[in-house]
Amino acid sequence: MMDADAKSQDKTRDSGPARPATGLPTLEELQHWTWVIGRAQQMMMQAALSTPPEGMPVVPGLNDPATLGRVRDFWSDSMALWQRFVDPAAEPGIAAKPDRRFRAEQWQSPLFDWIRQSYQVIADHLLRGVDALEGVAPKQKEQIRFAAQGFIDAMSPTNFPATNPEVLDRIVETRGENLLKGLQNMLADMGRGQLTHSDATSFEVGRNLATTPGKVVKRTELYELIHYTPTTETVASVPILIFPPWINRFYILDLAPEKSLIRWLVDQGFSVFMVSWKSADAAMKDVIWDDYVAAQIDATDTVRALLSVESVHAVGYCVAGTTLAATLALLAARGDSAKVASATFFTAQVDFSEAGELLHFVDDEQLKLIATLSPDGFLDGRYLAATFNLLRGRDLIWNYVTNNYLLGRDYVPFDLLHWNGDVTNLPAKWHLSYLTDLYRDNLLVKPGALAVAGVPLDLTRVTTPAYVQAGREDHIAPPESVWKITETFAGPLRFVLAGSGHIAGVVNPPAAGKYQYWTNDAPAATLQDFVAGATETKGSWWPDWTAWLIGRDSNRVPAMGARIPGAGALPALDEAPGQYVRQR
Repeated sequence: MMDADAKSQDKTRDSGPARPATGLPTLEELQHWTWVIGRAQQMMMQAALSTPPEGMPVVPGLNDPATLGRVRDFWSDSMALWQRFVDPAAEPGIAAKPDRRFRAEQWQSPLFDWIRQSYQVIADHLLRGVDALEGVAPKQKEQIRFAAQGFIDAMSPTNFPATNPEVLDRIVETRGENLLKGLQNMLADMGRGQLTHSDATSFEVGRNLATTPGKVVKRTELYELIHYTPTTETVASVPILIFPPWINRFYILDLAPEKSLIRWLVDQGFSVFMVSWKSADAAMKDVIWDDYVAAQIDATDTVRALLSVESVHAVGYCVAGTTLAATLALLAARGDSAKVASATFFTAQVDFSEAGELLHFVDDEQLKLIATLSPDGFLDGRYLAATFNLLRGRDLIWNYVTNNYLLGRDYVPFDLLHWNGDVTNLPAKWHLSYLTDLYRDNLLVKPGALAVAGVPLDLTRVTTPAYVQAGREDHIAPPESVWKITETFAGPLRFVLAGSGHIAGVVNPPAAGKYQYWTNDAPAATLQDFVAGATETKGSWWPDWTAWLIGRDSNRVPAMGARIPGAGALPALDEAPGQYVRQR
């Protein structure tokens, strides 16, 4: 037997270099163990990728050549990654893709750069595996890819304290108080049932949002009608009537004064009216799509009668644009098309065959689930907000988990994100039929497949001049889908492709000097043909749109009498922005 000193010496000899007093492994030890693991992986790969014994059946997805090739690539990339960690000078690492999550300087350290590269390798190979699936319907493959990308975003090392060097540094810096602040933020969000994106105390409707002066001149069970105060001595004779989406508050078009489309239109000399939809409650359990079409016609007739004009310039944003298309079809069927001088569509769809990632949420099982979420006859807007957040989970979910839960940072005031979280409820019956009839079954674009007030709808009979705007990076109403309006309507039409997406592509004031838009006056059979021959113009498309509106009718009238909110046949009921926009 060895004595105590001999055992001690032997143990020291076997264990390699002495560890620091902290008990943490040395860099030499880390390099040794990474070599051991790398060698083990190499042995496993060699065994797994050796030629199968003669007579062994080939199983697709398990040992067929294509699958083995992908496995070989993955193990090869993994081994190369280990080798780079062991000997950084051997070969360059994987270049970091443009990704805001890893831009902090701490991610450049050897250990965390290796974590970042490992995540990148696994993510790339996971998506390649989905793309290589065979025997799967294209729609199902897209659903699988969407789910895989969501999983990848959720498993980012930035989302966990132990693998995020910024969080580790913050814990040391604040002595853990960042985690307490983050826990406070998380518990507050759990209490309200919704993720917070902006400092809720920084904004208030009527104080620094939705401040364009005007009056509420009509109120129904479904909407308020706001008439804005003119700022010019004369105004265009044909008024503008805007229908915003009822899945959000209307003031996305009336944020801070410098971003407000409403204020800008008024300053350009237009009489502007806005519909403010009521957030649904139990009393609206029987409201259906027909009611929203009827409301659009009612608002149109109200403005026509108030100003004694034949027609209005109607504007529909997103789902309200889809409904505007149905309204135009109904008016055409009744012989009343003259009530609308022109129709403008902001990121709206009528053909949902290419409606983008929202199609992942409208299979039969998910529709059954949605039906169970509305026991009181209306869908809580927080469910819809969560769905839209999932479409951009990296930016709208995990970014805030990292910054506000793990790092414990204060929320940054941002008017657009405050609006994004200011949710509205939807009538359950209408919402479910909208998803079923339009997104799932795509009935609106099929002549006679849908009816409103008993009248079959046929969009090909719509001859109203139309201005169609799409966002190049829109993930809610993809430009390819919006383009299909040009293949449906029968009247003169101008299509404009704007830079950015569903919100910033619309809310882009000229003074900001941001983005660009594309136009093409030549006939184009497809969006690709349109883009190929398009002319790019820097800045906002708003001036192009108003020039188009003036081209429809350039007459002007004095801004007096009924053109002043509350001075005509409809007395003012309230100051803008009204009551409905403030209701929960």
